[in-house]
Amino acid sequence: MREGIHPDYRDVLFVDVSNGFKFVTRSCVNTKETGTTDDGRELPLFKLDTSSESHPFYTGTQKSVDNMGGRVEKFRNRYGKVAR
Repeated sequence: MREGIHPDYRDVLFVDVSNGFKFVTRSCVNTKETGTTDDGRELPLFKLDTSSESHPFYTGTQKSVDNMGGRVEKFRNRYGKVAR
């Protein structure tokens, strides 16, 4: 393989800042900070706003638009019978 054309593919520590969840995976993401894993390794750190541990879809706390007080049903009843 040619030297100097490939990205730096390495282990990176990702941290969800909303709840502190940490996981390590391999990535090419550019980082300026380092962090310590639970087993003591010092790795490049990338901070996430949302991960699978905090996203409403994956945690089961997402609210469906159809179940929000019948607003969708009211809209359909009022405007759904428009002449075509």
